[in-house]
Amino acid sequence: MIECVTVGDMIPTNSFFYIDDETKHGFLIDAGAEGDRLAAHAKERGWTIERLLLTHCHFDHIGGVNDFLRHISCPVCAAEDSPRYYSDPRWNLSLWGGGAVTLSDVKTFADRAVITLAANPAMTLEVRYTPGHTTDSCIFYAARDRAAFVGDTIFCASVGRTDFPGGDTRALWDSIAREVFTLPPDTILYSGHTEETTVGAEMARYRR
Repeated sequence: MIECVTVGDMIPTNSFFYIDDETKHGFLIDAGAEGDRLAAHAKERGWTIERLLLTHCHFDHIGGVNDFLRHISCPVCAAEDSPRYYSDPRWNLSLWGGGAVTLSDVKTFADRAVITLAANPAMTLEVRYTPGHTTDSCIFYAARDRAAFVGDTIFCASVGRTDFPGGDTRALWDSIAREVFTLPPDTILYSGHTEETTVGAEMARYRR
């Protein structure tokens, strides 16, 4: 089961619950704001969140993490280059957003790491690093469900901005070609800020 909850007001951001229907265990991907609301949502449905996974550490994707953890304790995981973002309000843009946001005790995962649900080892997510929007950007690919949680790497009909600290336009397009467009064409892309799309639809859009 994949369920989207859009949080925040200044910059609405999609948070995704990726839940195993049988065990009701799963992952939360990005918690950009309203951590209390996200935790209440999970508790109301009887879900156990084993890990909170971050596609990257801009404030609009991490702003609700600390509030979420006050209600539901779980490891928080991000890419290896994430400390420069989650520990520095200038890099994560939270000063621009009106307040300083920082995280601590974030575990890191390597490129191509496989994250396995403890309650059901058949449910996995493959980490694919996608630097470009930020140096710590990554996507999570769920082969079993033909889905990829792509953060701000690529959207429906657009791609991530590269004019923020650590942004690199060439690196972004290299990442999309290498890590997104090599997925099966029917893979559904769940992004941080737009409606869902597919690999095939975005390949057709950009490869004319």
